[in-house]
Amino acid sequence: MQINESLIRSVVAQVLAEVGRSNGAPVAGKSFAGRNGVFTCPDEAVAAARDAFEQLQERTIEDRRRVIEHIRRISIEQCVELGTMEMHETKIGRLEHKIEKLKTLGERTPGVEFMRSEVYSGDHGLAVIEHAPFGVIGAITPVTHSLPTITGNAVSMLAAGNTVVVNPHPSGKKVAAEGVRRFNRAIYQDLGIDNLICVIAEPTLESANALFGHRNINMICVTGGPAVARAALKSGKRAVVAGPGNPPVVIDETADLNNAARCIIRGAAYDNNLLCIAEKEVFVVASVFDRMMEAMERAGAVRLNSREVETLTKNAIIQVGEGDHKHDAPAKDFLGQDAAVLAKGAGKSGVSEKVELLFGETDLENPFVPVEQMMPFVPFVRCKSVDEAIDRAKEAEHGFRHTSLIHSNNVKNMTRMGRIMDTTLFVKNGPCMASLGLGGEGYLSFSIAGPTGEGVTTPLTFTRERRCSLIDDLHILGMPRREPAPKFMGVGETAAANR
Repeated sequence: MQINESLIRSVVAQVLAEVGRSNGAPVAGKSFAGRNGVFTCPDEAVAAARDAFEQLQERTIEDRRRVIEHIRRISIEQCVELGTMEMHETKIGRLEHKIEKLKTLGERTPGVEFMRSEVYSGDHGLAVIEHAPFGVIGAITPVTHSLPTITGNAVSMLAAGNTVVVNPHPSGKKVAAEGVRRFNRAIYQDLGIDNLICVIAEPTLESANALFGHRNINMICVTGGPAVARAALKSGKRAVVAGPGNPPVVIDETADLNNAARCIIRGAAYDNNLLCIAEKEVFVVASVFDRMMEAMERAGAVRLNSREVETLTKNAIIQVGEGDHKHDAPAKDFLGQDAAVLAKGAGKSGVSEKVELLFGETDLENPFVPVEQMMPFVPFVRCKSVDEAIDRAKEAEHGFRHTSLIHSNNVKNMTRMGRIMDTTLFVKNGPCMASLGLGGEGYLSFSIAGPTGEGVTTPLTFTRERRCSLIDDLHILGMPRREPAPKFMGVGETAAANR
């Protein structure tokens, strides 16, 4: 996709400057209509979302569909401006992929069509199982996909009849606020409801905690690392948690190596490896290891030698935290940066800006293997057998049960890995995004809820079951009635009945 960024740079700068200004507090007792979902006070945001929820409850499913259509339309029609805005603010990832994510979300995110009811009828009447909204959802979103995560979650949450208050990552707060403003403005002009999606314009840890503990927040949805996941689980509310991932890839001796190389580059290089589902480390059977490395080079990735890998590791992986919490993490200067930037950090010159991915051989102890690095360098580890490769993949994934991948034409190897990894997403012979309907079957979501078990979220994820029972004889006249099931009798009762 060819993007002439200079044509919209001034517009982006102007919009970001406007969004950065404080909204000010509304006069007490006045309506929140006209705020277009942007607030500085968590209490006001929750109150506005609660009012919007009560209005939405009075509307039809068709009205919800119209709400979602506005979000989809804006995501598609304004993807270049909003994607450029996100790139300008966060300074991580690749511009063409920021744009593509918004466009694809507009096209592929599940909406009201996922809503359904179940009906049971019999001798004793009728039971209808409906999927009702929770109410106001408090959401935490990451810097890696600030507006895309809000967009995808909002479609699902609104389709289910909820409203949402978002505490975005501070480094993506301006594009989050601008996207929410545009969504709400279009919805209000059409349906007369404002603040269906609310955002905290100046997000902090304190504002996040305020949402976690707010009495009028009925549900929590977070996307982020271990710390925010733990906080959500301790909130005492129903929580949907999309936690961290460190997706491993296994390549056995039966794999189509050229296809594996193309798939790894497509997945691991996408948005400079910011996707939580992206290929992070590769375990290759020794008998095909050297040929696999050659296939990666043929496919366009650039290989680092051992010295360059060591240099990059020292520069791009740092230790953070203190005491028992000290651990390796990606350095901010390299996180989400282009492969050419990483190449300079590795001491390798002459790497074109068009190169999407670096790779190199490492051992298991290299921090790039266990760390969710989120940068376009993939370590390759040589393994004696496919069994060893799968076992190493299990270790590297840390039990997150997020995403794993295999390239193989051996069904037994695929089956063994699937059972051992037990991940929410398991991709065979394709890039990671195929698991979300992009090049594979299924549907798209930017929240993969592993820790709490919901998996790839849909509108039904954000509902609670409500059962409505009608007790009566509802059989159609002339239809035969079933006799009541025989009473279960224990051993003693059976013997007595037979006497």
